[in-house]
Amino acid sequence: MAGRDVILEPAKVLIRRRITALFNDAAKGERPILRRADALFATDSVAWRVNGDIVTMMIGGVSGLLLQMLHPAVLAGVWDHSDFRSDMHGRLRRTAKFIAVTTYDHAEYGIAAIDRVRGIHDRIGGFLPDGTPYQAGDPTLLAWVHVTEAISFLNAWIRYAEPGMSATDQDNYFAGMALVAERLGADPVPRDRASAEALIQSMRSTLRADARTREVAQLVLNQSVGAALTDAASAVIMQAGVDLLPDWAGTMHGLKTPPAHVVRAGAHALARTLGWAYAGSPNHEVWPAEVTVWPRD
Repeated sequence: MAGRDVILEPAKVLIRRRITALFNDAAKGERPILRRADALFATDSVAWRVNGDIVTMMIGGVSGLLLQMLHPAVLAGVWDHSDFRSDMHGRLRRTAKFIAVTTYDHAEYGIAAIDRVRGIHDRIGGFLPDGTPYQAGDPTLLAWVHVTEAISFLNAWIRYAEPGMSATDQDNYFAGMALVAERLGADPVPRDRASAEALIQSMRSTLRADARTREVAQLVLNQSVGAALTDAASAVIMQAGVDLLPDWAGTMHGLKTPPAHVVRAGAHALARTLGWAYAGSPNHEVWPAEVTVWPRD
């Protein structure tokens, strides 16, 4: 068995390098985030457990984006102030980096990242197509973005990694992630699952789907990230993200996927493959402050 592991190690490293390239722009000097003992979240926190799984976070990220854009003001902010048409991959990569920094990097770096995003939100505003003004820094709008993201990450984790997750741990996830949401300026911020679900239900009457919603959704779902094999894995992620949506949200978007058992089998297979590839990776270790560069592939 040990000999087989040695033979397969180059394949595992190759997979990890491709994932690293997807989430880090080497030309800009970006690097993977090393896990630190002095992060905003404790190393034994539920946030560390949930936010560190690549497949479930990508699936949850897609589902969360599709939920978020059903709010007209969120959609308008993306439409008016984002380069999503030319760089959707970059936008998604920046979101993933924000989650990684605020969960795993030194606490001061996490706080700086939150404050930087809040500053950007405070400068963004405009008008909806019907003339209604919006502000990206509106606390209620930020609460919508937060709760849809958090519940999507958690639901993906439960479906594909920990189906028996306790209700207590689910509540603890929301309680922990509230730290980031509150510093971003969101209000109200749910601290347990029941409050999160109630907040989503309370905002359903404000949600809409139109031609702009469909255009942005298709740009998210049909983006190419490079090699054919990588795009095939991306297609599995996208289908699983749509499948994760609440039924009412999927109906609003008018999105269809292959049968659920087919989608979920593909996502489970991808999760197992990346779980195998990342076994023994530095991605799963906690590093002291003096280690500042990625120690190995």
